[in-house]
Amino acid sequence: MAQSLTLLLASPLAYHQSRLVCAEGEGELMSTNDAVLIANEAFYAAFRARDMKAMEAVWAEEAAVTCIHPGWNAIEGRAEVMESWAGILKNPNAPKIRCHAPSAQVHGSAALVVCYEVLDGGVLIATNAFIREAAGWRMVHHHAGPANAMPPNPATSSQIH
Repeated sequence: MAQSLTLLLASPLAYHQSRLVCAEGEGELMSTNDAVLIANEAFYAAFRARDMKAMEAVWAEEAAVTCIHPGWNAIEGRAEVMESWAGILKNPNAPKIRCHAPSAQVHGSAALVVCYEVLDGGVLIATNAFIREAAGWRMVHHHAGPANAMPPNPATSSQIH
């Protein structure tokens, strides 16, 4: 799995294209929960890197997608969701973000990840929904909004890098 993580850090897009998200790595079978958490981390890695190609690779191509950015109305459709991300990733004032305390729940070919998004000066709570497509686990929904309180121990944010 270490080699898989190295590829994720080097290039989230290449990582997803390698289909390691739901494959065997270094002779050990990656758990489904781990695969979902790695897909979730690829989303945040693409966000941090401002990498639109990597962001496009994270999102489902076969299933309908939706997104609710903090303070925005719901966005439906892949083209519209990708357009929203293009605007955010191009914005030099877009927040720097860390994923903290991700927790995955897998339900067959669907999965949910609930996590905190730690920003400079604040914290959001997010739900990220994934489905298993031919290319691996892909995001179908992202929703982030204000959290009532800072998460416990934000210094221990869960980042694969």
